[in-house]
Amino acid sequence: MTLKRKYSSPQPNHPRVHKVTFMLNDEEQKAVERYLARYKIINKSRWYRETILSHILKTLEEDYPTLFNENEMRR
Repeated sequence: MTLKRKYSSPQPNHPRVHKVTFMLNDEEQKAVERYLARYKIINKSRWYRETILSHILKTLEEDYPTLFNENEMRR
């Protein structure tokens, strides 16, 4: 039985070339480390990337353009 990978590796024609750097304070770092250990996440880079991008995509999906500003009524 072959295992199907949950995450796909970067495509050769879509290399990651844009570096993003940010800083955390001590409490934030401890919280991240606790989360990664609890859920046995080994690839921290991938986790940060997926977490950030999933939030962005979810927000964009919720804020889609409408004809009569329906999104403003929901808030």
